[in-house]
Amino acid sequence: MGNSLICKSKKDVKEIGSRSKRMGRSQRKLQSEEEYLQKQALSLALQQLQLSQRFDGSTSKRIGSTSSRRRNLSDPFSNGKQGKKDSKLCGADVASGEANLQAPDFVENLKEKKFVLVHGEGFGAWCWYKTISLLEEVGLSPIAIDLKGSGIDLTDTNRVNTLAEYSKPLTDYLQDLPDDEKVVLVGHSSGGACLSYALEHFSNKISKAIYVCATMVATGQRPFDVFMEELGSEEIFMKDSKFLIYGNGKDKPPTGFMFEKEQIKGLYFNQSPTKDVALAMVSMRPFPLGPVMEKLLLSPENYGTGRRFFVQTLDDHALSPDVQEKLVRVNPPERVFKIKGSDHCPFFSKPQSLHKILLEIAQIP
Repeated sequence: MGNSLICKSKKDVKEIGSRSKRMGRSQRKLQSEEEYLQKQALSLALQQLQLSQRFDGSTSKRIGSTSSRRRNLSDPFSNGKQGKKDSKLCGADVASGEANLQAPDFVENLKEKKFVLVHGEGFGAWCWYKTISLLEEVGLSPIAIDLKGSGIDLTDTNRVNTLAEYSKPLTDYLQDLPDDEKVVLVGHSSGGACLSYALEHFSNKISKAIYVCATMVATGQRPFDVFMEELGSEEIFMKDSKFLIYGNGKDKPPTGFMFEKEQIKGLYFNQSPTKDVALAMVSMRPFPLGPVMEKLLLSPENYGTGRRFFVQTLDDHALSPDVQEKLVRVNPPERVFKIKGSDHCPFFSKPQSLHKILLEIAQIP
């Protein structure tokens, strides 16, 4: 009996030791994943800082991939199954002919190869990292802009009062382009107002403007009006919202806005991968309120001559499909594309679908 007790004790000790080892491995794995995410975010921030010193304080451009192999346009992630699945997720207005094109031929036939990516509220150039990678892989030249007081631009957001100030990094870039060069603009969310402002003032430098679930407002409207469709009464919002920032004191009008993390997750990232959400949580900043409260003055001669395209996101909790539908109905673009299953950030939740649409629009003569 004593021997049996001893044997049992040894077995119990062995089982406890095994459980401890398993728990230790799990904890180490979780810690390793957390460290990886932190390193990823830090690496992206450092990369943007280095590039900003090399080029310009408000412009980030990802260095080209070391891989010399071009991907097939129908297969942006070198995964045939993923490519086929993704083609079903895109809206019906995405052409299927691109599957027969090889990247080098496609790029050679394009007149404008530069894509200027403009982020939305709270984001920065960093949010486009997947889109940048995909565009570079097919030989295009993406450039992501940090708007004033965003990303690694250290301007105090409470001091950014107008749309002109907010858009200055973008308009400076367009102004410095050679006279015979044009670019494709891509704007997300409130960044759509910056696209419209750029179209009004630099229509000769823009071949196409692509609004990705963005504030494509008509003349006389404010970008803020679009969000009011979701938020309800402006008066109540401005009076009671706990997300407003009063940089000049409570007795002065609010200067900025920032959702709490849990609200952001539900509104913006309801379909996004957890790693991208984690990156956003450590990278997003408050955004200036003044630019989105400003009415846009858009003329038929400038803005009206621009070629506009709109990308709708059909599982969007921040800017509902109904609101997006109203935007394109009131201010019709040349064409509308739709991404099924995408939240407000398709560059995170549906990067392949967004990529295919960008390529499709680029091919439109």
